[in-house]
Amino acid sequence: MHKYLIGAACAAALLAQPLAAQTLRPDQAQFRELYQELVETNTTLSVGSCTAAAEKMAARLKAAGYTDQDITLFSTPEHPKDGGLVAVLKGSDAKAKPMLLLAHLDVVEAKREDWTRDPFKLIEENGFFYARGAADDKSMASIWTDSLIRFKKDGFKPKRTIKMALTCGEETTYAFNGAEWLAKNRPELIAAEFALNEGGGGRLDAQGKREFLSLQVGEKAAQNYRIETTNPGGHSSRPVPDNAIYELADALKAVQGLEFPVEFTDTTKAFFAGTAKLMGGEMGQAMTALVANPNDAAANAIVSKDPTFHSMLRTTCVATLLDGGHANNALPQRAGANINCRIFPTETVEQTQAALAKAINSPKVNLTLVPPVRPHAVPPPLDPKILGPAEKLAQKYFPGVPLLPTMSTGATDGIFLEAIGIPVYGVPGIFGEAEGNGAHGLNEHIRVRSLYEGRDYLFDLVKLYANAV
Repeated sequence: MHKYLIGAACAAALLAQPLAAQTLRPDQAQFRELYQELVETNTTLSVGSCTAAAEKMAARLKAAGYTDQDITLFSTPEHPKDGGLVAVLKGSDAKAKPMLLLAHLDVVEAKREDWTRDPFKLIEENGFFYARGAADDKSMASIWTDSLIRFKKDGFKPKRTIKMALTCGEETTYAFNGAEWLAKNRPELIAAEFALNEGGGGRLDAQGKREFLSLQVGEKAAQNYRIETTNPGGHSSRPVPDNAIYELADALKAVQGLEFPVEFTDTTKAFFAGTAKLMGGEMGQAMTALVANPNDAAANAIVSKDPTFHSMLRTTCVATLLDGGHANNALPQRAGANINCRIFPTETVEQTQAALAKAINSPKVNLTLVPPVRPHAVPPPLDPKILGPAEKLAQKYFPGVPLLPTMSTGATDGIFLEAIGIPVYGVPGIFGEAEGNGAHGLNEHIRVRSLYEGRDYLFDLVKLYANAV
């Protein structure tokens, strides 16, 4: 083997770099620069600006050859920092319906004093990228923007038009939501046969081994309700039985005991049937039994021990906020709580409210919807035209790793697109840690290898969909 020496100074400089930086392809180095710029642009609701992030991505698209006619930057006078962009790569087949790439620019708040590292500086350490938004969702926003840039530079001519929407407001219930605004005000900008979004991915075990890939086909709808009790109150030295706090506590215990029935969609049936084969043992047998008979109480008890599986099988409601009383020495005149429900696609907001009211069963408790009322979750079809290319490409990039259709127990901006007839799929490709990558929490991170592999996979997947008409 040929051997050579590297000067001590050069060796020291090389070793000081992250491992990935030593081996990046030129296109990966360009992507890393884009990713870093987006991650380090603060897009929190409190002090950040999605508008600034969108403008930076638009500048990169224009530098790659997109024109002003290809790019629409949008915001409203009431929400000048909550803007976004829509970009278009025109297809060659006028009869082919467009496809849409969706990602959100905003991130959850992060306090520097709570984090080990600065949450708004991209730090590569021990094989991971650390930063707020490193995974959720600036990884996908960066990949979509980078893909459009690469398509333009490569001279790629898709048969169907490729659209991209980068929006704000996904992470905060009461914020201006760009995806909702587009759906209601500029639906022609995002009109598409289908959309690709967050929500899918892949899972790694604690050692970083790939376990499975997931394609999100459907999600729950998130809806908040308020339960409230009121009372004339009085002096705390003269307690009475009808105490607003105690009455609220009784209602909360009723909500705690409310268990919604097991339900299935085509997606969740396929998921549990496939997962049963992978897991085997008691859990696998219970999954198989439950798919065959949703009323199998014994199987339900076993499968529902896992919080994720439990939530995938039904609507869930949980108390998340409490308030009550007005003075230490006074009987409470008012007590209330927020109930956050994740509603199964086969149920409506009104049906869930009725179930809560029946469980609480008290005329002393006022139960109301908390705005905004989100659209009903419409599950997209298990379309072979979507599932087939994803599975085929997965065997090239991740041989032997199974791909399962899943329903998200959370909610994404896809719900606003589905409300106007655009089926939305959460794509596989980016593998995450079993512990959740710190998304919405402290020290958010993503494996460097997973980001670069996911980028390549999704680039090729978009090309497949763009030419499969």
